[in-house]
Amino acid sequence: MSSRRFASSPTRSALLPGPEPLIEELRREALRLQRESPAPSVSIALFRRQELLWSEAIGLADVESEREATPDTQYAIASITKTFVAASIFMLRDEGKLSLDDPIGRYVPQAEREGVTIRRALAHSSGIQREVPGGVWESLEFPDREQLLASLGDAEQVLGPGERWHYSNLAYALLGDLVAQVSGDPAEQFIEERLLQPLGLERTTWGPGENAATGYFVEPFADVARPEPVVDKKAVAPAGALWSTTGDLARWAVYLMEQEEMHALQVMADPQWTLAWGLGLILHRRGERIFAGHDGGAIGHVSHLSYALKEKLGVAVLMNTGNPLEFDPVALTDKAAEAMPAEDEPWRPGDAPPPELEEVLGTWWGEGVEWRLEWRSGRLEARLPGGNSSFPTTFEQESEDVYRTVSGREQGELLRIVRDDDGRPVKLYWATYPFTRTAKPLGR
Repeated sequence: MSSRRFASSPTRSALLPGPEPLIEELRREALRLQRESPAPSVSIALFRRQELLWSEAIGLADVESEREATPDTQYAIASITKTFVAASIFMLRDEGKLSLDDPIGRYVPQAEREGVTIRRALAHSSGIQREVPGGVWESLEFPDREQLLASLGDAEQVLGPGERWHYSNLAYALLGDLVAQVSGDPAEQFIEERLLQPLGLERTTWGPGENAATGYFVEPFADVARPEPVVDKKAVAPAGALWSTTGDLARWAVYLMEQEEMHALQVMADPQWTLAWGLGLILHRRGERIFAGHDGGAIGHVSHLSYALKEKLGVAVLMNTGNPLEFDPVALTDKAAEAMPAEDEPWRPGDAPPPELEEVLGTWWGEGVEWRLEWRSGRLEARLPGGNSSFPTTFEQESEDVYRTVSGREQGELLRIVRDDDGRPVKLYWATYPFTRTAKPLGR
């Protein structure tokens, strides 16, 4: 069968081209997870870039009616919602309406706290307490916007801003309100109009839509599944109120893969650097491989999305139980990436460099270290011979003979080209360090 593009959500189990042993292993793991959690149903998908390689659902979306789950069944994705809020923040930033280092209080005055910035809230390093004030997880009565803002005086600053990682649903509720204040539309409407509709995420909705799974609490000592309620999270919706399918999550991952800045490491969540946070994304490390994505846990639902950054390959898992078997879903993505390693693109000739850079390209030396300036894929790049070619340093021109480092080593610093009277480049200054065509000691 030919591979399936993300044209529409599959309505039944689909087996598409991919390593058969890998597909069988993922299927066995999904069945084990469904049986041993236990969970009424599990939906799982494997994707690579824009291709949905395989998807399958096991079990019942609704126990009472005995409705079978399919890959098109919706589940609450809970905190994966936060990735949509983070993406919205970046859209507003790119439109010049805010800076990531602005204090949240500039846009939501009731949330004013020294050192609590948008960036820190996105990375869960704001130090704000985890949940909204009050016993919402006992009453399941969530505050509206007026009630939320009125309660902020009771919210603790449990850690100093930037001190360390501390997960906070409250911080994302405030980021959702910030999106509303800056854009002029409720965060739910902004996300619907600016992300869900343009990306064709037709099965991603605020609250359950058609063919949604019922959430369950499964008794630990009996084969009994008790339905859980669907809760209106009101002002806390931006922290975790979206519902989706594995197919839509795969589509969403394709968008996230291209948002380079969201993957920038901000804070470690453990001292071994196996878990960290970017800007709205969870980062995992397994050996030399880095994964990104997010997890979610709602009332009667569990969700997971992760993808390998290099291989652009990922796994989405959705379940309608609130008490799943302890398992490591990133390990599934790691196995998939191991079975389907990234394939290098074949080299193709490109456009010639601009005339002003033709004589700049080549070898330069700074502090006895050799660097190579190259013109690749329509941009100026700097590389160390034998270095990692997957992550070059790149530049963008700011003015004549002045370039800004936009990625890689010395990001943010200027590269200046010095020419002789004949216009030939004879020296570079990068981050103020001199670079010459031959190796020389500093000060000579």
